[in-house]
Amino acid sequence: MKRRHFLLATSALSVTLVKGETQVVNSNTITSPSTFSAYPFSLGVASGDPWPTSVVLWTRLAPNPLKEASLPPTNIPIQWQVATDETMRQVVAKGTVMATPELAHSVRVVVEGLRPGHWYWYQFKSGREISPIGRTRTAPAPGDNDQLLRLAMVSCQHYEKGYFTAYKHLAQANLDVVFHLGDYIYEGKSRPGRIRQHVGPNPVDLETYRLRHALYRTDPDLQAAHAVVPFIVTWDDHEVENDYANDESQKFAKGVEFLRQRAAAYQAYYEHMPLRPSARPNGPDLKLYRRFQFGHLAEFHVLDTRQYRDDQACDHNGKGGGQMVFGCQERLDPQRSMLGTAQENWLLDGWMKSQAKWNVLAQQQLMAPLAQKLGEVPGFWSDGWDGYAPTRQRLLKSIEQHQLSNPVVLGGDLHSFWVTDLKADYQDDKAPALATEFVGTSISSGGPNYDVFSLFLPDNPHIKYFESRLRGYVECTIEPHQWVSQLQVVDTVETPDGGLRTLASYGVEAGRAGAQPI
Repeated sequence: MKRRHFLLATSALSVTLVKGETQVVNSNTITSPSTFSAYPFSLGVASGDPWPTSVVLWTRLAPNPLKEASLPPTNIPIQWQVATDETMRQVVAKGTVMATPELAHSVRVVVEGLRPGHWYWYQFKSGREISPIGRTRTAPAPGDNDQLLRLAMVSCQHYEKGYFTAYKHLAQANLDVVFHLGDYIYEGKSRPGRIRQHVGPNPVDLETYRLRHALYRTDPDLQAAHAVVPFIVTWDDHEVENDYANDESQKFAKGVEFLRQRAAAYQAYYEHMPLRPSARPNGPDLKLYRRFQFGHLAEFHVLDTRQYRDDQACDHNGKGGGQMVFGCQERLDPQRSMLGTAQENWLLDGWMKSQAKWNVLAQQQLMAPLAQKLGEVPGFWSDGWDGYAPTRQRLLKSIEQHQLSNPVVLGGDLHSFWVTDLKADYQDDKAPALATEFVGTSISSGGPNYDVFSLFLPDNPHIKYFESRLRGYVECTIEPHQWVSQLQVVDTVETPDGGLRTLASYGVEAGRAGAQPI
């Protein structure tokens, strides 16, 4: 986006309540620079967590985002304003928020008193510098019979594995909201020979996690997507460490040491996401599961399947993280949980009270069983829902018992497309589907071996579609009578100019679980 003039409102403002970070600011520690060493809004702008009358606006001052100490360790004021037009002339709210070094000079402004189901534009200013103009949208009011919602689900954007070309096309798709289902960044050291290179060492502390997030945020296509549509985000494992489980490190780091690392990762994640201030972490704890209503049409339950889970089953062989397990009875232990008791009860309670036409579970992984059988005994991947089968069974039983209206599950993680039927009984091929599942491929991360995984499909008849060779996202259109998912793929991620096409489309008829090709 081109930088535009920051226009101060001269007309009366609407009555608007603004919430930001709780701050205790000493006036002697405030700096208001007239000039920065470089353009300070280098990481762009973003919005997120849309409610009917409020939305979160985000930016971070970072003149030299990939260098240390690019700003003094002082508080810096940032002006912001919100308008009903893209030229920023019809201003309805404005104010000043303090960017503090404790949050890497990132800010989030919760602008309240907005109209439900409306588009708004916003902009920041610090000193003489002006941010790009962003666009955002509030959710429809509760009970609103909004007839249409357009969303995209994205996940798994490995910087070194390719360009974020899919975001360039997503930014042009005129969506209402984007759900990011995890792996916003990837840990690990840079590896020569890849398409792009990570900067800095493998992140393990706050400084290095901040650097990794900053690198990803410099991507122009990612910035373009954030600037035109609100994001609702949740994490998976790579925001901290591959296949970590609660306080268990894949690399067997000691408990206190790993929790210190997790705290740093959670802090950096919060600093770079358009999350509400209520999500601010307390050490190694950050409550990320939450609920969003879009009128009467749809209710979204966003899960955290990492922070509260039990360690992976049958891992007493010296190998950490997920692995293929055969004949593993531990994965069937009803005492083990993928979600933790509090989050699971929160979800089931929300389902019981829901009045929405569509009930959507936005989470990280493939929920449907995937029996990987090449010999006599099938294997199951211990890091996914197959490793926590009783949790899955409890959720599906709840859907069945309470006759939840039109349940749909969204997932990521596997770097591949999956369309599946979710059932209470997978031993009975004729058992009816209780819910429909769509898993999206990655933005850039490489997928699993297509030929090998295709061999498993005959033993998994509930899987209606699988494709792992292409990168992209899933675009969904929700109406009262149907749900349509389009599997969108880019030609290549090896160059930034790949085209976009629709690989396949699936529809779900309201009142009848199970997707059908269209």
